[in-house]
Amino acid sequence: MQIAPLNSGSNGNVYYFGKAHESILVDAGLSCKEIEKRFIDLNLDITTVKAIFITHEHSDHIFGLKTFVKKYKTPVYISEKTLNSARLDVPIDLIRFFQSHDQVNIGGFQITAYPTKHDAVDPHGFFISHSGRSAGIFNDIGSACDQVKHYFSKCQAAFLECNYDDLLLENGPYPHHLKERIRGAYGHLSNLDALSLFKNYRSKDLSHLFASHLSAENNDPSKVKELFEKEQTAVQILIAGRKSPGPVIDLELPSRNSKESVGQLSLF
Repeated sequence: MQIAPLNSGSNGNVYYFGKAHESILVDAGLSCKEIEKRFIDLNLDITTVKAIFITHEHSDHIFGLKTFVKKYKTPVYISEKTLNSARLDVPIDLIRFFQSHDQVNIGGFQITAYPTKHDAVDPHGFFISHSGRSAGIFNDIGSACDQVKHYFSKCQAAFLECNYDDLLLENGPYPHHLKERIRGAYGHLSNLDALSLFKNYRSKDLSHLFASHLSAENNDPSKVKELFEKEQTAVQILIAGRKSPGPVIDLELPSRNSKESVGQLSLF
């Protein structure tokens, strides 16, 4: 399975998961034209996209969805509450509703949606597998709840939100109420909170971690990379960018002898 961030941040979120002649997207927060451009930049085939999965209704996750779907006739997997809140003008015959923890099969992909804590009507992350490879989306989460810990512990690769550095946020230009929203239980995940999840709940099969959804004002990519690389693990740490796509990562099969390294999970 190949994975790649097409864009990650408050200016738009699009994530690619592909294998052979089929692929899926999570979110469509860039314009259709820009999504097309980034497929070309990465030498990926946009006609392989079989479905788009939507995490929640905020504009940086659905901005280009209407145009993309009307042009490519791509099915959209979305929760009913999210669709009603977003008021998307998308053909009803292309809408597919999902329920939390149900597995959706798209070609060789298995996609499981799990609920997250964020200030949206019905936010979800996704755990995605194909041919023994697995990856997950862990963005827009105010705190690492049991569901996040559970699915993160199963991943070979992950997009993990590292939205803000505590000091940069505290000393930055945002008004107090916005700072409180960001660092609240239904806001965004800080660098240190993300690091704690990484240290305590990652699988021994985790090979690639994309630090994602970094704030332009309240974070520094070099700080994030240094923070995670201090752990001196074999995990490759990458930054999912706000201005350019990629890189495309090919995931290898996990070792048959490896075991998951997880903390004390309170399963649901």
